[in-house]
Amino acid sequence: MFAPIDYLAPIAIIALLVLATMSIKILREYERAVVFTLGRFERVRGPGLVLLMPFIQQMVRVDLRIQVIEIPSQDVISRDNVSMKVDAVLYFNVSNPEHAIIQVQDYLPATNMLAQTTLRAVLGQHELDEMLSERKKLSSDVQSILDAQTELWGIKVSNVEIRTVELSDNMVRAIAKQAEAERDRRAKVIHAEAEFQASQTLVNAATILSSIPAAMQLRYLQTLTEIGAEQNSTVVFPMPIDIVKPFLTLLETAADAKSDGDARGKPAPTAAAGRTPRQAAASSAPALQR
Repeated sequence: MFAPIDYLAPIAIIALLVLATMSIKILREYERAVVFTLGRFERVRGPGLVLLMPFIQQMVRVDLRIQVIEIPSQDVISRDNVSMKVDAVLYFNVSNPEHAIIQVQDYLPATNMLAQTTLRAVLGQHELDEMLSERKKLSSDVQSILDAQTELWGIKVSNVEIRTVELSDNMVRAIAKQAEAERDRRAKVIHAEAEFQASQTLVNAATILSSIPAAMQLRYLQTLTEIGAEQNSTVVFPMPIDIVKPFLTLLETAADAKSDGDARGKPAPTAAAGRTPRQAAASSAPALQR
């Protein structure tokens, strides 16, 4: 008569273990439980030990740690009509477990799709130069837009990093030519500025040396010292202009005197010069009659 009781004891133990498994839940520090009672939201529990009423209450685990999503490569056309491929990395975490489970069906793919469309929309409003030089600013713009839109879902977007901007080969060559031209322009400007500064320095040096004749002589001696230090067989001696100037003045005076003497030794031109014989005879006829 005790045989049925002996068979029911293991079944009861198994049933209790199953009920205990369904009723007792242990959540880690980074997990929360969204508890539903007969399908209605009750509250958010955890971390630690959570007791549930079997077949009446259910829970959904939510991870509060920061999650990383790789945004796949997107075809983007910039404002200046340059096509490129851009990919990024999205960092976010669940800030409100209740909204993350109730407001959206599955927050992971929803956040991923929203990040893709937002990335294309934001980058399409900027030119290529801005995408290459202001990547941090564009990442911040995408992050702020995503954070504002996912706030209703209980999602906090902490960071967005634009990882790669892939251009076509033709565009890469065009950018390389532009960079080379920019470098050439800078080199020419720097060279011109150097020439201008050198000319100003030479003018200042010439002004100082001309004010003190001894300084010019010392400069000549310094030049000779530099030439002699190289042990050259030919020495070029810069002769001062002040030494040659008196001789040049004497030569100019002698040349002027010679030109004046030549002018005085020539006979003065007569009135008959340049007239024909008939005109000369006509002019002398009245004188014979007299």
